[in-house]
Amino acid sequence: MASQTLTDEQLERFKVLAKELGLGGLARFIRLNCSGRGDYTANRHTWQAGMTVDDIRRELESAKS
Repeated sequence: MASQTLTDEQLERFKVLAKELGLGGLARFIRLNCSGRGDYTANRHTWQAGMTVDDIRRELESAKS
């Protein structure tokens, strides 16, 4: 994807994904889906299993630093 220009629609989709998933989630989504394999939703449920709101808050705060 890096060698091609994104359409306005594709760029908008990435903006929405970044907003909803955060930059880390977007990076995981791209890594898992640009290769043409994997189920991002199932993988996300696996790596977020057992996370609390406080865990997510701490992760977001550490990402800001």
